[in-house]
Amino acid sequence: MAKRIVTAAVTGGIHTPTMSPYLPLTPEQIANDAIKAHKAGAAVVHIHARDPQTGKPCADMAVYGEIFDRIRSVCDPVLCATTGGAIGMPVAERIKVVPAHHPELASFNAGSVNFGLFDIPEKMKVDEWRFDWEKTYLYATKDLVYTNTFSSLEEFARLFTESGTKPEAEIFDSGMINNLVYLLQRGLLKKPLYLQFVMGILGGIPATIENVMFLAQTAQRAFGNDFQWSVCAAGRFQMSMCVAALLMGGHVRVGLEDSLLIDRGVMAKSSAEQVEKIVRIMGELGFEPATPNEAREILGLPLH
Repeated sequence: MAKRIVTAAVTGGIHTPTMSPYLPLTPEQIANDAIKAHKAGAAVVHIHARDPQTGKPCADMAVYGEIFDRIRSVCDPVLCATTGGAIGMPVAERIKVVPAHHPELASFNAGSVNFGLFDIPEKMKVDEWRFDWEKTYLYATKDLVYTNTFSSLEEFARLFTESGTKPEAEIFDSGMINNLVYLLQRGLLKKPLYLQFVMGILGGIPATIENVMFLAQTAQRAFGNDFQWSVCAAGRFQMSMCVAALLMGGHVRVGLEDSLLIDRGVMAKSSAEQVEKIVRIMGELGFEPATPNEAREILGLPLH
């Protein structure tokens, strides 16, 4: 059976504690959700840190270290750290995890984007908040650009190389593929690239099958066949876009970072539930989840 990489993004920096009682917030909760997702079939676990007291996304290196240590003490998935961090987090804070912890993979946001979260409270009919920071955090995105300038892209690329970390290039819109071409031409990135098409964010490319095809074809024109790609999609588009990616030769990402649901109107109790669902669908389509070492081989990472 054809192997496909499943990534689980277990907490992220988009959803807030009020939105779901199942969103992991503490290092122990985040690590446990990652471990369960791995056991369900995820070869890669994508890690954000949160303040254990308030659940607010943070860039605390001790929190990252505890999460990584807890996961490594139980299993050996590919650890992918965020350098996106949270909306509004200073660029210098976002990148710290790479030189501090040398993860095998880390997200590499490939350009600036309007990243709107301000519409979520109305959609979810939230009027009471568990923590004071949540409402301000979300509504502030109406007047905020998620900044990834060429200067910061160049600096991030250098730090990734120095730290031995492979970039997972997050593509929120097609122009970001051109940014990667520029970095390749400057010798700051090396093939094979690994692209994550992030779809359905307000301000980014809509989550449609036509757009999955467009991004994959645009990347192939830019990089030939010397790249791997995956799809993650926001909210209700999560599973349908992942299925489209599988049928087109791509890999998939699920998890509570991207969607709080397991089915229409039904909260997912963990990222592992979403992994189990996509793995079942994969099996019915003739695909098999890659093991961590198979994922490392596909992505050109050192085997463990």
